[in-house]
Amino acid sequence: MTDYQTSFVIENDKAEWRVLFNGYADFYGVPMDDSTADKVWGWLRDPSHVLEGLVARDASGTIAGFVHVRACPRTLGGCDVGFLDDMYVAPDARGSGASDALFVGLRALAVERGWPTVRWITQHFNARGRAFYDHYTSGPSDFIMYQWKQD
Repeated sequence: MTDYQTSFVIENDKAEWRVLFNGYADFYGVPMDDSTADKVWGWLRDPSHVLEGLVARDASGTIAGFVHVRACPRTLGGCDVGFLDDMYVAPDARGSGASDALFVGLRALAVERGWPTVRWITQHFNARGRAFYDHYTSGPSDFIMYQWKQD
Protein backbone atom coordinates (compact mmCIF):
# COMPACT_ATOMS: atom_id res chain seq x y z
CA MET A 1 0.00 0.00 0.00
CA THR A 2 1.14 3.51 -0.81
CA ASP A 3 0.62 6.52 1.44
CA TYR A 4 -1.56 9.19 -0.15
CA GLN A 5 -2.49 12.69 0.89
CA THR A 6 -5.72 14.31 -0.26
CA SER A 7 -6.27 17.96 -1.00
CA PHE A 8 -8.43 20.23 -3.09
CA VAL A 9 -7.25 20.73 -6.66
CA ILE A 10 -4.92 23.65 -7.27
CA GLU A 11 -4.18 25.47 -10.52
CA ASN A 12 -0.97 23.50 -11.13
CA ASP A 13 -2.96 20.23 -11.11
CA LYS A 14 -4.75 20.88 -14.41
CA ALA A 15 -2.54 18.78 -16.69
CA GLU A 16 -2.51 15.73 -14.40
CA TRP A 17 -6.22 16.09 -13.64
CA ARG A 18 -6.99 16.28 -17.36
CA VAL A 19 -5.26 12.97 -18.08
CA LEU A 20 -7.35 11.33 -15.36
CA PHE A 21 -10.52 13.12 -16.46
CA ASN A 22 -9.97 11.81 -19.99
CA GLY A 23 -9.60 8.31 -18.54
CA TYR A 24 -12.85 8.76 -16.63
CA ALA A 25 -14.66 9.87 -19.79
CA ASP A 26 -13.17 6.94 -21.73
CA PHE A 27 -14.37 4.48 -19.06
CA TYR A 28 -17.95 5.69 -19.59
CA GLY A 29 -17.57 5.94 -23.37
CA VAL A 30 -18.08 9.71 -23.39
CA PRO A 31 -16.05 11.72 -25.92
CA MET A 32 -14.13 14.50 -24.17
CA ASP A 33 -13.15 17.78 -25.79
CA ASP A 34 -11.19 20.77 -24.55
CA SER A 35 -14.28 22.94 -24.19
CA THR A 36 -16.04 20.56 -21.81
CA ALA A 37 -12.92 19.71 -19.81
CA ASP A 38 -12.02 23.40 -19.49
CA LYS A 39 -15.54 24.20 -18.27
CA VAL A 40 -15.37 21.48 -15.60
CA TRP A 41 -11.88 22.60 -14.57
CA GLY A 42 -13.19 26.16 -14.30
CA TRP A 43 -16.00 24.97 -12.02
CA LEU A 44 -13.50 23.14 -9.80
CA ARG A 45 -11.35 26.26 -9.48
CA ASP A 46 -14.23 28.74 -9.00
CA PRO A 47 -14.87 29.24 -5.26
CA SER A 48 -18.42 30.39 -6.03
CA HIS A 49 -19.31 27.21 -7.95
CA VAL A 50 -20.83 24.28 -6.07
CA LEU A 51 -18.55 21.61 -7.62
CA GLU A 52 -15.27 20.90 -5.84
CA GLY A 53 -12.44 18.49 -6.57
CA LEU A 54 -10.29 16.47 -4.24
CA VAL A 55 -7.20 14.63 -5.44
CA ALA A 56 -5.08 11.88 -3.92
CA ARG A 57 -1.32 12.44 -4.26
CA ASP A 58 1.36 9.82 -3.74
CA ALA A 59 4.59 10.53 -1.84
CA SER A 60 6.13 12.14 -4.94
CA GLY A 61 3.15 14.48 -5.33
CA THR A 62 1.75 12.71 -8.41
CA ILE A 63 -2.03 12.69 -8.60
CA ALA A 64 -3.38 9.15 -8.56
CA GLY A 65 -7.10 9.90 -8.53
CA PHE A 66 -9.85 12.43 -8.00
CA VAL A 67 -13.36 12.91 -6.73
CA HIS A 68 -15.73 15.68 -7.74
CA VAL A 69 -18.23 16.47 -5.02
CA ARG A 70 -20.87 19.07 -4.21
CA ALA A 71 -23.44 19.98 -1.61
CA CYS A 72 -26.96 18.84 -2.45
CA PRO A 73 -30.09 19.86 -0.53
CA ARG A 74 -32.03 17.07 1.17
CA THR A 75 -35.50 18.46 1.65
CA LEU A 76 -36.77 15.70 3.96
CA GLY A 77 -33.84 16.29 6.29
CA GLY A 78 -33.71 20.06 6.01
CA CYS A 79 -29.99 19.86 5.40
CA ASP A 80 -27.36 19.51 2.74
CA VAL A 81 -25.82 16.16 1.95
CA GLY A 82 -22.76 15.52 -0.14
CA PHE A 83 -23.16 14.31 -3.70
CA LEU A 84 -20.20 12.53 -5.26
CA ASP A 85 -20.48 13.23 -8.98
CA ASP A 86 -17.30 11.58 -10.23
CA MET A 87 -14.53 9.35 -8.94
CA TYR A 88 -11.58 8.05 -10.91
CA VAL A 89 -8.28 6.46 -9.98
CA ALA A 90 -5.51 5.84 -12.50
CA PRO A 91 -5.42 2.17 -13.51
CA ASP A 92 -1.86 1.72 -12.22
CA ALA A 93 -2.88 3.11 -8.81
CA ARG A 94 -5.93 0.89 -8.28
CA GLY A 95 -5.59 -1.33 -5.24
CA SER A 96 -2.81 0.87 -3.87
CA GLY A 97 -4.87 2.78 -1.31
CA ALA A 98 -5.62 5.82 -3.50
CA SER A 99 -9.37 5.14 -3.50
CA ASP A 100 -9.37 4.70 0.26
CA ALA A 101 -7.47 7.97 0.67
CA LEU A 102 -10.07 9.75 -1.46
CA PHE A 103 -12.85 8.35 0.73
CA VAL A 104 -11.01 9.38 3.88
CA GLY A 105 -10.75 12.89 2.43
CA LEU A 106 -14.40 12.79 1.40
CA ARG A 107 -15.45 11.70 4.90
CA ALA A 108 -13.43 14.54 6.46
CA LEU A 109 -15.09 17.02 4.09
CA ALA A 110 -18.54 15.64 4.95
CA VAL A 111 -17.85 16.02 8.67
CA GLU A 112 -16.46 19.53 8.17
CA ARG A 113 -19.51 20.56 6.13
CA GLY A 114 -22.05 18.85 8.38
CA TRP A 115 -23.26 16.49 5.66
CA PRO A 116 -24.88 13.52 7.39
CA THR A 117 -24.78 11.51 4.16
CA VAL A 118 -22.82 11.33 0.93
CA ARG A 119 -24.67 9.94 -2.07
CA TRP A 120 -23.56 8.87 -5.53
CA ILE A 121 -24.56 6.77 -8.48
CA THR A 122 -22.57 4.41 -10.66
CA GLN A 123 -23.22 2.29 -13.69
CA HIS A 124 -24.35 -1.30 -13.11
CA PHE A 125 -21.35 -2.56 -15.12
CA ASN A 126 -18.80 -0.83 -12.86
CA ALA A 127 -18.04 -4.04 -10.95
CA ARG A 128 -14.73 -2.93 -9.46
CA GLY A 129 -16.17 0.41 -8.33
CA ARG A 130 -19.26 -1.24 -6.88
CA ALA A 131 -17.13 -3.70 -4.91
CA PHE A 132 -15.15 -0.77 -3.50
CA TYR A 133 -18.33 1.16 -2.63
CA ASP A 134 -19.81 -1.91 -0.94
CA HIS A 135 -16.78 -1.88 1.38
CA TYR A 136 -17.82 1.56 2.69
CA THR A 137 -21.60 1.11 2.62
CA SER A 138 -24.20 -1.56 3.16
CA GLY A 139 -24.64 -1.83 -0.61
CA PRO A 140 -26.78 0.06 -3.10
CA SER A 141 -29.73 2.08 -1.88
CA ASP A 142 -33.28 1.11 -2.71
CA PHE A 143 -33.76 4.13 -5.00
CA ILE A 144 -33.98 3.91 -8.77
CA MET A 145 -32.60 6.78 -10.82
CA TYR A 146 -34.55 8.19 -13.75
CA GLN A 147 -33.25 10.52 -16.41
CA TRP A 148 -35.49 12.83 -18.42
CA LYS A 149 -33.54 14.02 -21.43
CA GLN A 150 -34.62 17.32 -22.96
CA ASP A 151 -33.78 16.79 -26.63
